[in-house]
Amino acid sequence: MFGFSRHKKAVVKKKTPKELFIEIFTRFLTLTVAAFIVAFALECILLPNKVIDGGVIGISMMVNYVTGANLGLVIFLLNLPFIFLAWTNLGKMFVLQTFYSVSMLALATNVFSNLHNSVILDELLLVVIFGGITLGIGVGLILRNSASLDGTEILSIKLSKKFSFMTIGEFLMGINLLIYTASAFVFDLKQALYSILTYFVASKAIDAVIDGFNSSKSVRIVSEYYKDIGKAIMKELDVSVTYMKARGGYSGEEKVLTYCVVSRLEMAKVKAIVKNIDPKAFLVIEAVHEVEGVRVNNRK
Repeated sequence: MFGFSRHKKAVVKKKTPKELFIEIFTRFLTLTVAAFIVAFALECILLPNKVIDGGVIGISMMVNYVTGANLGLVIFLLNLPFIFLAWTNLGKMFVLQTFYSVSMLALATNVFSNLHNSVILDELLLVVIFGGITLGIGVGLILRNSASLDGTEILSIKLSKKFSFMTIGEFLMGINLLIYTASAFVFDLKQALYSILTYFVASKAIDAVIDGFNSSKSVRIVSEYYKDIGKAIMKELDVSVTYMKARGGYSGEEKVLTYCVVSRLEMAKVKAIVKNIDPKAFLVIEAVHEVEGVRVNNRK
């Protein structure tokens, strides 16, 4: 049978303690800086001008405006249930990094709270553009480092696995539609429309940081250790993989290509799995705009 009889056993290269420390330190330092960038956008640009973000942060901003409750504390408390929800679906490391990022955001909002009323602008388009870009950069850095600040995205992943008739993006869009509708009553229709525009600008900024703001990514992997990579992806992410026959253009050798579709939150984990098993593996990652299929929309 083609290819499969030539399978090699992978030798997983372990990182030295120094390499592991540098990697973890750099990641958490980036998460810290990103959390402060997001906090600056919220406290110093958006909230003083009654413009909100989507998701849990948007709900927290409305709660803060109506009740005067501490913004950071509200963000932290509202995210907690979703962080626990992610424990079985997205892995312990993702949960740890998300918990750290949310905690740092809660701290950072209090650091910038004294500047809360110092940057009220007459031109709301400047708020939308600069607030959205700043927010998007911070959120993008956090997503790029396998963490999240938005519990509604985690909820959307969970719901899409249970109800296959809607994708992650569709659930997320529906949740945010309800949030922005509520903001029209808390503030007014004009501010709600500016908030929607800010969300759009922020999403484009996230695009630039993490190279794609899509609910799903398709991944093609060429490696001699395709079985080890495939098994690891299926085991750690509960994602089905497909093995395809291929032939090298230069070498003419028969190869096996591993193909899978994952959410953008799972993308960093896929890269880590492949790099750990075969650092020389060839990966092709593409944005997926529409996905249908039980194993994609309803992974259990």
